[in-house]
Amino acid sequence: MSPEGPIIEDVHDLRALLRADLVVAMKARRPEVVSALRTALAAWDNAEAVTVPKVQREGGSEHVAGARVGIGAAEVERRVLSVEEVRALLRRQVEERVEEAERYDSHGRHEAAERLRREAHALRKYG
Repeated sequence: MSPEGPIIEDVHDLRALLRADLVVAMKARRPEVVSALRTALAAWDNAEAVTVPKVQREGGSEHVAGARVGIGAAEVERRVLSVEEVRALLRRQVEERVEEAERYDSHGRHEAAERLRREAHALRKYG
């Protein structure tokens, strides 16, 4: 983690920090920070998703093809990322914004590029 932000070794604490900072940014009406944190949390959620196994034909619903029936039939535990995996994900989020900002600048969209740089700056302290 960068010197700007706290050193967090627990993945649950890191998620709680991002969510708390999101609330603060929303109350402070900082749209770039809100956008960056929401996108980062969504990317984190997507990274924790598991591959859905192929459903066998037998035992399914007669109304919806391939559906499972019964209590908990569709429940699957999500992956749990390590702190380092989350930090790597957040660093990729920063890199993507910086690269896209450069692209925007090359096309004369300087305001959009600056917005992306502010988003990248908001995420740097977590990665």
